[in-house]
Amino acid sequence: MKLFFSPASPFVRKVMVCAIERGIDGQIEKLGSAAHPINQDASIKAHNPTGKVPTLVTDDGTAIYDSRVICEFLDSIGGAPGLFPASGAERWKALVLQSAADEMLDAALLARYETVARPEALRWADWHKGQITKIHTTVKAYSDEWIGHLESRLDIGTVAAGVSLGYLDFRFPDIGWRDGNARLAAWYQGFAERPSMKATLPVG
Repeated sequence: MKLFFSPASPFVRKVMVCAIERGIDGQIEKLGSAAHPINQDASIKAHNPTGKVPTLVTDDGTAIYDSRVICEFLDSIGGAPGLFPASGAERWKALVLQSAADEMLDAALLARYETVARPEALRWADWHKGQITKIHTTVKAYSDEWIGHLESRLDIGTVAAGVSLGYLDFRFPDIGWRDGNARLAAWYQGFAERPSMKATLPVG
């Protein structure tokens, strides 16, 4: 398998954490890419019309995207315990938590693009503030609604939440997400020590 890869992308990190947890990361060849919201990489677009990472190309040439679909595909192979509950309430909880984490990451990426990709004269402070608000409200939901889930199991939801908090440390170190969230911070401190998390620390 081949994965269009960016070492700074939290969605790529989520995929690689899943691959490591499933014991199949050694089967994935990482392809360097230049994904960008404006100047898109033609090599990625040959497989994914959006030009985004992560994009996975299987051994038979099938392209799989986005990260949610890739993670579920990886969960269908490998011998380690699965990250996607098969059915019932636990499945929907895991998928909803993954969606919350992914949507928080979408907001974080939009906030970052507003400051590093958009020309200063075109920046909209209230719009940026709105994205940061989404980050804070999601972190609060982790603390208030999801902490028991996070502490009690490893599934795609906990992986996505852990990766999202890691991205805040990476790109938004001044956001102070730990303030008032001591139990969540304690959970993340332990989760960040997993070999899969330590092996996928973002750079760039």
